[in-house]
Amino acid sequence: MGGTGTERDDAASQDRLAVFLADNPLVESVDVILPDIVGIARGKRFDIGELRAALRGEALFSSTLYALDTTGANVDRSGLVWEEGDADRPIRLDDATLAPVPWASERAQILGGLGEADGQPFFADPRAVLGRVAEGFAAFGLKPVCALELEFYLLDLALDADGLGQLPTSTRLGRRPREVEVYSFDRLREIEPFLDLVADYCDAQDIPAKGAVAEFAPGQFEVNLRHVHDPVRAADHALLFKRCVKAAALESGFRACFMAKPFPETSGSGLHIHLSLEDEDGRNVLADGEAGELTLRHAVWGLQQAMAESMLVFAPNANSYRRLQPLSYAPTAPSWGINNRTVALRVPAGPAAARRIEHRAPGADANPYLATAAMLAGVLHGLEHKGDPGPPMTGNAYEKARRSVPTNWAEALLAFERGSLLKRFLGERFCALYAACRRAEFDRFEARLTPLDFEWYLSAV
Repeated sequence: MGGTGTERDDAASQDRLAVFLADNPLVESVDVILPDIVGIARGKRFDIGELRAALRGEALFSSTLYALDTTGANVDRSGLVWEEGDADRPIRLDDATLAPVPWASERAQILGGLGEADGQPFFADPRAVLGRVAEGFAAFGLKPVCALELEFYLLDLALDADGLGQLPTSTRLGRRPREVEVYSFDRLREIEPFLDLVADYCDAQDIPAKGAVAEFAPGQFEVNLRHVHDPVRAADHALLFKRCVKAAALESGFRACFMAKPFPETSGSGLHIHLSLEDEDGRNVLADGEAGELTLRHAVWGLQQAMAESMLVFAPNANSYRRLQPLSYAPTAPSWGINNRTVALRVPAGPAAARRIEHRAPGADANPYLATAAMLAGVLHGLEHKGDPGPPMTGNAYEKARRSVPTNWAEALLAFERGSLLKRFLGERFCALYAACRRAEFDRFEARLTPLDFEWYLSAV
């Protein structure tokens, strides 16, 4: 008698593990990576026996994984701490993500999330949330194709005299850099050993990184990730890419920084999401002449409608909003345009077959799963309701588009809590949890006294 589907899946997972271990005989332990709702890779290190049990669905982990703020502190008001007694739930692993950890030859890694006892994903798992939103495109006979690109800074391992991040001393300049030197090959050459390590680490984990560019600030760089036909896998690549960059930076004597705005006087770092839509025959429908133009406009309109309530996802913490400034290449309005980097929703130049929408609102600190889910939700809303976004903006969108999305944390919290679009696509229960955790962090941040409090007010008032 044949086994159940679950038994067959378990056997296939064990077989894949056996093949992996045969190919990687030095592996003794596995990092089980469970992305939290902030987008931080958390989890537990298993030995091989524990991994086998986890692949059979026999390993458990605390549900408060999804009730944490950025600092890793429990959020009491999440509903997952005291109300549930810090309950454990089964770990659900994605065996397709099993890969070596290239900076630790004795270790591997695998991605997953938590589930319910019946095998269904837990409502708070960001990978499951994104997967559920992506499934909505099947109703239109479409498949979303995504690519993410990340900007980041390389900083000195040592902090400055005030405990803040600082740029490393340039061997080329003999001092810490002060000028932008955008697109400079000299800047790339100076960090070539780091870039080679990143490329090696990404190759080892099948992360489709391509190209590197010296970005619009000293110490800032960007690496693109190739498009894939699974939005969850695209977000996986972004999460794992950050892990590779941080490991390569440490190995090279740097500190990698994915804060949205590490320095007030220089460019912020974004997470730009590129999206095209393919039909069942693999054709990019956005490139399909007049019909494709109409589909693109509907999608852009939906993204405009979703943007205000999505800003808490795109800009999740206090530092995120320091990036959203006029004339900063970060958006302050739901503007759109063609071949124009001053807008929030850009249609890049290029051949028709590669036509796509680039969402420029998310910061590098955003959860890649949730940022992609919010973008897909906006597109689905546009495809359903077929609105029109108005004419594309030309020239400087900062001068022509009134600020109409939240550009501070308090406004973004209210817009998210009052919105209805994301609740529909991401789930009301998930949105309530996300809002509770973000508001708790907001309250903690606002309650802290800073040196500036004393500098400005101690003697003046």
